[in-house]
Amino acid sequence: MMIPPCDSTKARQRGIAATEFVIVLPVILLLMLGTAELGRAFYQYNTMTKAVRDGARYLADNAIKGATGVIDIDAATEAETKNLVVYGNTTGSGSPLLEGWSPAEVTAAGFDAAHIRVSATFAFKPMFSKIPAFGLGEDIVLELNFQAATTMRAL
Repeated sequence: MMIPPCDSTKARQRGIAATEFVIVLPVILLLMLGTAELGRAFYQYNTMTKAVRDGARYLADNAIKGATGVIDIDAATEAETKNLVVYGNTTGSGSPLLEGWSPAEVTAAGFDAAHIRVSATFAFKPMFSKIPAFGLGEDIVLELNFQAATTMRAL
């Protein structure tokens, strides 16, 4: 019995789509995970910069004591500013806005005679913190250090 040419072409084509899928799947997964990780990094950086800006507004409002016109940042105001940046409230209660962030990574001080400055750093840790080198050298570390600072005129 002779198989028609059309059927033999179909038989030879069977499995091609599955093979192409297996070849393309790792690339697609890598692109999807990279996009998700980049979005996560932008989200955390944006959260950090907004928190630093809010802390600078709070410190600018509370830096001048009385009608002296001189910037005087006491320890309590500095601690409240750091707590506001990290926790979103001046008491320091609750969990940090970013996982692993602490008030020690925030500085709040006078910048000059009329301005204050709040700055912060945050170590962004991606889901996969290292790319293995498979014995061909050192592993590639993927951690990023985010920095944000805001300077405002003291009110």
